[in-house]
Parts: sequence; C-alpha cells; structure tokens
Amino acid sequence: MSLQQILTEMQSSSSRFNGLNSTVKFDFGDQGSIFIDGTRTPPEITEGGEDAKCVLKISLEDFMKLQHGQLSPMMAFTMGKLKVQGDMGVAMKLSTMLDD
Repeated sequence: MSLQQILTEMQSSSSRFNGLNSTVKFDFGDQGSIFIDGTRTPPEITEGGEDAKCVLKISLEDFMKLQHGQLSPMMAFTMGKLKVQGDMGVAMKLSTMLDD
C-alpha cells in the first residue's frame, strides 16, 4: 500500500479522529509523512510535514499493520517500531483512535 492509498483511507474515515484537539504528524522517513489537524472539525488529514504537537516515527509497513489491527500501538512502541516525539498525551489519545 502506498502513502497516497493510506492518506485516502485515513481521509475517508477522518471522523474517528474527532476529539483529538491537537496536531499529529506520522513520519514515514523517506516515504513521506501524513499530518492530522485534529483542531478542525472535521479533522483535516493531508500529506506533508507541518509542525505538530506530536510526531510519530514509524515505517509505512508497520503503520499499515496498526491501521488494520495487526499491531497494537502500545506493542509497536514497546518493540521500538514506533517512536514518539512531543506530547505523549496526544499519542496516548491517538492510540485509542487507532484501535477502533
């Protein structure tokens, strides 16, 4: 699955990020990034890298596993597959939204 396909999938289910009330960037390294502006209603999800309160660094492959319930956010963090920079509270809130 490409970054564009993941972006489209996330945009089509953006309502699950309602209540985030913050900004998050998924950093996929050389493969790009996805920015979620959860301060807007509905949340705005775009490709790119604006400043975010929380930056999550993860491979595209592991992110797809997160999206499809094959890897839990907590397990990814514990195994070092997910690195969090910035507001850990936002990351925790987001993890419950990814589990849905």
